[in-house]
Amino acid sequence: MPRIIFHIDVNSAFLSWSAVKMVQAGEADIRLVPSVVSGEPSDRRSIITAASMPAKKLGIKTAQPVSMALRTCPSLVIVRGDWTWYKQCSEGFIDICRHYSPVLQQFSIDECFIDMSDCCTPETAVAVAARLKDEIKTRLGFTVNVGIGSNKLLAKMASDFEKPDKVHTLWSDEVETKMWPLGVRDLLWVGKKTEERLTANGIRTIGDLARLGMGSLTQMVGRKFAEQLHENANGRDDSPVHTETEEAKSVSAERTFSQDLSDPRDIDRALFNVACIVAHRIRRHHFRASTVSMFIKYKDFSVVQKQCQLEQPTDITAVILNEARRLLTEAWDGVTPLRQVGLGVSKLTHDYYEQMSLFEDPKLGFYREWDRKYDAQREEDARLQAYERKS
Repeated sequence: MPRIIFHIDVNSAFLSWSAVKMVQAGEADIRLVPSVVSGEPSDRRSIITAASMPAKKLGIKTAQPVSMALRTCPSLVIVRGDWTWYKQCSEGFIDICRHYSPVLQQFSIDECFIDMSDCCTPETAVAVAARLKDEIKTRLGFTVNVGIGSNKLLAKMASDFEKPDKVHTLWSDEVETKMWPLGVRDLLWVGKKTEERLTANGIRTIGDLARLGMGSLTQMVGRKFAEQLHENANGRDDSPVHTETEEAKSVSAERTFSQDLSDPRDIDRALFNVACIVAHRIRRHHFRASTVSMFIKYKDFSVVQKQCQLEQPTDITAVILNEARRLLTEAWDGVTPLRQVGLGVSKLTHDYYEQMSLFEDPKLGFYREWDRKYDAQREEDARLQAYERKS
């Protein structure tokens, strides 16, 4: 039996959900004009968390400061996020999707996969997806895209085709005609650095990548990543739709010094390094942590450990680091030499809900962008090291 996977993605989620609430209150529909959601509309330093389609056409993007967006569009409509309402909207569309198939994996607050293999046929899939899409629109007031594919990769790619309020298919036999002409950056998991490396070698489309020999691709990105890219470019993905995910209990890292250290700057540098490692590891596995702990070890091998609970789960390096720094002031007198410092996170979850109040911090966009660049560099370094070891 062929697999039939749906990927359901809310169109401009936070913006759409804010618009629904405003329309219900008799206000204008902000989806029809250049508009954005931010943490604090009156603070021009706030970061944009969602933008309407008209705003996106003007070049306004998420994570931009509001001040920059206003220079692009002085008449921009700015509304404040409402996390409680967003959570209700998310739960509403997930509940509707679950009625179509119990085999559901929530991928983030505004998207999910459902395995429809036992619920429809390839011939009826588009009609079923259209009914699902229209039911969400009618009952909840916002639109979604539904991608249909032979696997999760193709379903996800299909949902990113023309938006909003659309149903698209990307079956295995449609890969050459629908996916191969796309730019290589459109392939899932291809980042900016990988794109630059591929295009520098004349690989500009997904089709170019799919037809490239493994030997040449391995030289560019390393064997393991080359295998993944080759499979994805050819539309192959056998990962299941997970209804439950086995969660790790904790993630930690430590730094042992070659000689005992007592300079607070050296200790802070070591704490920063382990925080980067820990946060990177949980992001790689799509976790967020609710508990941060840190420990210090003295030259006599005695250990002092402190921990705290976060108000909400996070995967942001800066948030984790700042909590660890606070705990360090409680655990260490700032003078006695240390042999080792360590940091860990626990109570891990795949819950991607996040209080919108966080977005009031004008540095949050910078923190996330820093994490994104750090993760990309780590992955790039790992692939290069793997290739160098093989060479």
